[in-house]
Amino acid sequence: MAPTATTQEPQPTPHTLTKGTLIACCLAVCVAQIGLVLPASLNGLMQQSLKLDGSQLVWVSAAFFLPTATLGLTFGVVGDLFGRKRMLVGGAALMALGCTLAATAHSATPLFIGQATSGLGAAALFPSSLALLTAAAPEPQARARVLAAWTASLTTGAFAAPLISGVSGEQGSFRLAFAVVSAIAVASAVVSLLGSGDSCAPEGRALDWGGQITIAGGLLVLLYAVIEGPNYGWASPRTVAGFVLAAVLIAAFLRIESRTTAPMLRLDLFKIPRIWASAVVAVIGMFGFIGSGYSLSIRVGVIQHQSPMASALPFMVIAAVTPVVSFALARLLERFSPRLVLVIGFAVMAAGQFWLAVLPITQTSLLAMLPALLLNGLGFGFAVSGLTAATVNSVPIELAGMASASTSLIQQIGQTFGAAIISTVALSSSASALAQGLPPLGLAPDHLNAVHQALAEGGPLAVLGAFGGTDHPVAQATVTALAHGFSVGQIICACASLTALTISALFIRPTAKAAQHTPAPPLAAAAPH
Repeated sequence: MAPTATTQEPQPTPHTLTKGTLIACCLAVCVAQIGLVLPASLNGLMQQSLKLDGSQLVWVSAAFFLPTATLGLTFGVVGDLFGRKRMLVGGAALMALGCTLAATAHSATPLFIGQATSGLGAAALFPSSLALLTAAAPEPQARARVLAAWTASLTTGAFAAPLISGVSGEQGSFRLAFAVVSAIAVASAVVSLLGSGDSCAPEGRALDWGGQITIAGGLLVLLYAVIEGPNYGWASPRTVAGFVLAAVLIAAFLRIESRTTAPMLRLDLFKIPRIWASAVVAVIGMFGFIGSGYSLSIRVGVIQHQSPMASALPFMVIAAVTPVVSFALARLLERFSPRLVLVIGFAVMAAGQFWLAVLPITQTSLLAMLPALLLNGLGFGFAVSGLTAATVNSVPIELAGMASASTSLIQQIGQTFGAAIISTVALSSSASALAQGLPPLGLAPDHLNAVHQALAEGGPLAVLGAFGGTDHPVAQATVTALAHGFSVGQIICACASLTALTISALFIRPTAKAAQHTPAPPLAAAAPH
């Protein structure tokens, strides 16, 4: 039987906010965001150091994303039941352990384990830090201020991650970057333990084991089928069985949540048009944003073999745009509806993604990419600000834990599958282009067979690993094929942004209830990027 609240469990605290709590929550979400963003700018270095193939490279990020997505709801419930401070301390400790494992990894498997452990920690930190702050600041203006601080910390983490990876990578190893994050996580755990207050909302909350098992299993199997589908074949029994099992488990999750007395996700919340529309927009929009970022990381780190710092700079530019425009966006939301902000945001983001898609692979300077990067960062800021304003004040204060955890789940699903699907499409397209480009090279039969074998076993990245950095015709053909494939990926991301734009324009409308609230601050529920 699922445990329920008892009289010994912590009771809801008065709605007061101490400086220690604010610092602890902001540091917690900052370190969680650093851990989430870090692999993007390390992809090139990890691929070169560990000789990872395409699917392994995706799993490095997916191993973090998956537990963050699937366990966010459960950790939200645990925090509501037993106190959110415990989640801050425990989550930071798990991140420290995971990053330590990754820092000592010399092969793919321990790196995956370390990332998964860090993802568990982040799953506790994201919803608990947000719920602790929102519960302590129920008034709209006070909530706006603390959420602005929470968001600033989140964007600080997004900016710090590529900086850490760039500086550490210049020392010749990706491992130092994980060691630095481990140290920050230890500091976060100590600050939370010594300085944070606590809050909970145990009434009506219980651990939903059936829902947790089915959603975690469903997303894991679906992710496996998407990532490994190209290796085994889309029509293979293993791949087909994966998709079927994922559909069964996700359907079971929805059925369980509709029937249990204490669901970790209240499906009736999605009867509110702004809530379900915002959820769909969040999944599609974050899919496009993260997929575009993954394509960019492969472009600069793997295909172009730029230095770690040069590979990190594009992500620093994107992250830097958000805080610069945040206060202007707050004023914009006071005058205009969230729908308009969303439409502008996704239009600008799509423009940046189309720009990256057509940018020649020979363009390696930051200046050449700068307009596209600024458009992506600006579009993200507008898009997430609009989503925040449409959803953050749509639930009562006693559902703050559930709302924040649900927001985390929805955004993380889009992010988890963004990299996976875009990688699958891009690498499949690249493999086809490379196979077609090999015959004109006039290679000797033995040499041609060796290239085809590498292509079959590890995809285009394996071929690039064997011939990259040389003037060999195979290397040049592989770079051309990969550039084509990841340009296709960027186009798909841009189309996803346009789809999110359309849904926003048609279905996210202001309501009378929403009009009574003070507009939410920009990026209050900003998705980790």
